[in-house]
Amino acid sequence: MQTLQNLYKKGEPITMLTAHDFPSGHVAEAAGMEMVLVGDSLAMVALGMEDTSEVVMDEMLLHCRSVARAVKSAFTVADLPMGSYEVSPEQAVESSIRIVKEGRVHAVKIEGGIEMTPSIKRITQAGIPVVGHIGLTPQRQNALGGFRVQGKSTASALSLLKDALAVQEAGAFMIVLEAVPAEIAAIITKKLNVPTIGIGAGNGCSGQVLVQIDMIGNFPPGRFLPKFVKKYADVWAETIKGIKLYHDEVKSRAYPSQEYTYPIPKEELAEFERIVDQSPN
Repeated sequence: MQTLQNLYKKGEPITMLTAHDFPSGHVAEAAGMEMVLVGDSLAMVALGMEDTSEVVMDEMLLHCRSVARAVKSAFTVADLPMGSYEVSPEQAVESSIRIVKEGRVHAVKIEGGIEMTPSIKRITQAGIPVVGHIGLTPQRQNALGGFRVQGKSTASALSLLKDALAVQEAGAFMIVLEAVPAEIAAIITKKLNVPTIGIGAGNGCSGQVLVQIDMIGNFPPGRFLPKFVKKYADVWAETIKGIKLYHDEVKSRAYPSQEYTYPIPKEELAEFERIVDQSPN
C-alpha cells in the first residue's frame, strides 16, 4: 500500500494486469507489475463463460489461490463476484473476508458508485483495503444497455464524479475508471486524493490495467476486442505454430528423436532382448 501511495505522490503511473492462474500470475510478477488483479473476467478467459456475471465465489477463490502462489511482491486484488456483495454491507464484508483469508489476496475490488458506499465503508472498517470501480461496470452491463462508454454527457460525467468522490469518502484507496472519455477521467483523477486506474479511460489516470489474455493476444482470430485494448503480442499464433509442429512431428515419428529419449547401456539392452527372444510368449 505504501509503495503504491508513493508512486501516486510522485506522479509515476501504476501498472496493473489481470491474472487468473499460476502461470499468468507468475509472468505478471516477472514482468514487474506493481498490482495484479484476479478479475472476474476469468469467467470468460479461463472458464469459457458468456460474461462475468456467471462466475461464483468458490470459483473466484480457486483462481485467487492459484495466482497468490505465484505472486510474491506485487499487490494482489480480487473482484468480488456478482451476487456476493449487493444484498447488504454485511454480505459484502463476509465475502471480502473470505476472499482475503481463503483466496490469499491483499484487497478486494467492488463495482458501483454511491449505492455501494455503505458496503465499502464496512469492508474498510473490517481492515480490508478496497478498490472501487465506476464507469462501465461489466457485472451490470444489462442494466447499462451493454458495454457502453460512460460519462459522454455532462450529466453522466457529473454523476461519475459524484460516484468517485463518494467511493473515495467511503474509504476506497484506489478507483478503477472503465470506458470513460479520457478528458473526463483526467478531470476526475485530479479531483480525487486517491489514485485512479484506467481501462479505456485515457492516460490521464494514475495507472492502467488490461486483461492479460487480451493484451498478449492469446485468443483465436476474429475475437472481439474493446477499442482500448492494444495487442502487445501474438501468443495465439506462436502457440498454434508450436503445437502444429509437435502434431506433425509425432505423425512423422520425428519426435521424440534420440536426443529426447533416455539411454540404456548396450549390454543391458542386448541381455533384455536375449531374454525376450527366448521367452515362449
